[in-house]
Amino acid sequence: MAEFKFTEAGKTASPKSGNSGTKVGGIVFAVIIIVIILSVLFNCFTIVQEGFIGVKYQFGRIIQDDLSAGLNFRIPFVEEIEQVDIRDQIYSVTADAYTSDTQSVNDLQLKLNYRYSSSMLSSIIRDTGINNVENKLLVPNVAKIAKDAIGKVKAEDLVQTRSQVQASIQNELTNVLSPYGIIVTAFAIENLDFDPAFEASIQEKVIAAQDALKMENKTREKEEEAKQIVIAAQADADSQVAIAKAEAEAIALIEEQLANSPNYIDYYKLQKWNGVLPQVVSDGVNPFVTITGSQPAQTSTPAYSYTPPTNPAVGNTEE
Repeated sequence: MAEFKFTEAGKTASPKSGNSGTKVGGIVFAVIIIVIILSVLFNCFTIVQEGFIGVKYQFGRIIQDDLSAGLNFRIPFVEEIEQVDIRDQIYSVTADAYTSDTQSVNDLQLKLNYRYSSSMLSSIIRDTGINNVENKLLVPNVAKIAKDAIGKVKAEDLVQTRSQVQASIQNELTNVLSPYGIIVTAFAIENLDFDPAFEASIQEKVIAAQDALKMENKTREKEEEAKQIVIAAQADADSQVAIAKAEAEAIALIEEQLANSPNYIDYYKLQKWNGVLPQVVSDGVNPFVTITGSQPAQTSTPAYSYTPPTNPAVGNTEE
C-alpha cells in the first residue's frame, strides 16, 4: 500500500513541473518580444546635430539630402541617415613659389576656408565623395592657382599688394571649385619668406619712399605758406587801393561842393572843429590874446609878425 502511494505521488507530481516550465518560457519570450519592439522603435529615429545636415539612404540610394537638425524618422533595416558637416572647413598647405622677377618665396603658408553647398550635397556625394573632397579638389588646385597668381607679380609688389593678390587667388578658386559644390569663404597667405638680402632692400626702399613723402609734404606745406603770404599781400594791396579810391572820391565830392557853394568850406571847418578856442586871434592889425587863469601873462613878443603894407602911391622917406 505504501508503495502504491509513492507511485501515485510521483504520477501526480509530474504535471506540476510541466506547468512551471511553461510559465518561465512564456515570460522569457515576452521579454524578448518587448526588447525587439523597443529596439525597432529606437532605430526608427536618428538625431541630426546642429551644424550638420542629414542625408537619408534607402538601400544605398540617396532619397533625401536636406534633413535638418533634430529628431528624424527612418525605416529600420531599410533606410539609413548619415550626417554631413556643413560648417566651414579649413585646408592648409605649405608650398614654394617664384615671383615674376624670379625671387623665391619659401615655405609659403596657404589657408583656404570652405564649406559644402547644401543644394549640391547629393552631387558632391555621388561625384566626388565627402571624404575625397580634399584629395580630389583642393590638393591639385589651391597650390597651383596660388603659384600662378604669385608668378605674375614682382616680389616688391607682392609685399605691398598682398591683400589684392589674396583676393585674386580667392576669386580664381571660387570659379574653379563652385561647379563641384564647394563654396570658398576665405583665403589667406600667412607667410611670405624672402631672401634676407632682398627683404633688407625692400625695407630700405620703403624707408626712402617714406622720407621722400615727408619731404614732398614739407614742400607742399611751404608752397601753401607762400600762397597764403601772396594772398595776404594781394588782399592788403586791394585794401589800400580801395582806401585810396574812397579818399579820391571824397576829395572829388568836397571840391564839387566848394565849386557849387563857397560857404561849404565854413561848414566843413565847423564839422572838424574840436570846440577849443585859439590862444591868439589876429585880423592882421590888432592881435587878441586870450589869457587863462592857469597860465601867466605873456610878456614876450607874441608869436606873430606884422609888416605894414607898402603904399605904392607914397614915396620912400629915406630918399
